[in-house]
Amino acid sequence: MSATFAADGNRDFARAIDDADAPPLRASTRAVRAGIDRDTAFGAVTPPIVLSSNFSFAGFGEKRQYDYTRSGNPTRDLLAEALAELEGGAGAVVTSTGMSAITLLLHALLKPGDRLVVPHDAYGGSWRLFNALANKGAFELSTIDITDPEAYAAALATRPAVVWIETPSNPLLRITDLQASIDAAHAVGALAVVDNTFLSPALQMPIAFGADFVVHSTTKYINGHSDVVGGAVVAKTAETHQQLVWWANALGITGSPFDSFLTLRGLRTLDARLRAHQENTEALIDALRDHPAVRAVHYPGLASHPGHAVAARQQRGFGAMLSLELDTEGCEDALAPVREFVDGLRCFTLAESLGGVESLIAHPATMTHASMSAEARAAAGIGDGLLRLSVGIEHADDLCEDILAALGRAQAAAEAARATRAAAHAVGAHVAETHTTDTDAAEASEAEAQTPEAAVA
Repeated sequence: MSATFAADGNRDFARAIDDADAPPLRASTRAVRAGIDRDTAFGAVTPPIVLSSNFSFAGFGEKRQYDYTRSGNPTRDLLAEALAELEGGAGAVVTSTGMSAITLLLHALLKPGDRLVVPHDAYGGSWRLFNALANKGAFELSTIDITDPEAYAAALATRPAVVWIETPSNPLLRITDLQASIDAAHAVGALAVVDNTFLSPALQMPIAFGADFVVHSTTKYINGHSDVVGGAVVAKTAETHQQLVWWANALGITGSPFDSFLTLRGLRTLDARLRAHQENTEALIDALRDHPAVRAVHYPGLASHPGHAVAARQQRGFGAMLSLELDTEGCEDALAPVREFVDGLRCFTLAESLGGVESLIAHPATMTHASMSAEARAAAGIGDGLLRLSVGIEHADDLCEDILAALGRAQAAAEAARATRAAAHAVGAHVAETHTTDTDAAEASEAEAQTPEAAVA
């Protein structure tokens, strides 16, 4: 932990951190201790929230550390310091939303004529912003399957300014090899940005693999309670961090003190929550993977997942996000099984977002990725039968029972839809056959009427 993070706090705690003989504090401890016992005015154990929008000057021309909350705020800075520490970066900027964090990076790193390379199955909100800005001429855009070595090499041959990586990807949980992809980007002079929202620094630290920036929607696992919207960008170097600080102030997209206070509170339980999240996810996987109503389960923790070995190498856990594809083959209405699956759920709430203590389910094609064109969704593998689950910390048995009951409903709906389609096809075939028979009879009668014998008669 840096001396900056320990400054102005409890002397004994600061001394313990800076003591070369003391063992380094582990990540979960650093998260819990973020901002603790640093109040010198009243000795408050948890840091008081500073809501003031402005701060007085000590005298004429004597600016204090803070002057205006858009530019800097003690509460927001505590969260930024904690996130930078956990990600292993030089500094962080806390923003008002995850999308504003992405906006900050796009403004700070790109100019017209620069090329941005992004994954074809990126989060729908990111995809929408990338394409909207590219269409306005803000930068050139290449959308590819970054996990495809040939496609990635071809994209890098265009010498992009920035490569954007999501791993695991949203919603298909594809895994990108961080070390290989970042090294390749740097080899052509590109900066590497990694969206670490799905795992958080508790399970993955992209800067350790060379990432220049890490972006988060802190709304998700970092806050973890679905009651705050926020974002953050962590920079690898002090120089690039200061560039982000300047742009965040200029754009006016910094986070509020109250949201920062709540997010910091959520951060303290991140490690404990993720342990419970992952235990439940593993239980659900066991219930899902061999069910006849499920065509595929996408989860990096499965040995059959194409990115399993890479995920095991670069992650400290497989996370609590998974997606599944219902078997809708042969259904006239592919959404019928999806509706039956979702409508009767008791422990999974149909909602966007993820990473809260409560379990959520989303239908990407009509929700999180609805802004993508049908062609783009198809290219990314996001079909109508795909569902994304954010597994919460409820009792695992309740979650499994709920999902199994939903799968039973979906299976029945799919079978009914197939039967309806088969019946419709049978009726259509009968009508066509009857029409053919009648036509043949009419043609035969007409031919008979035109024979010489018929003419004599």
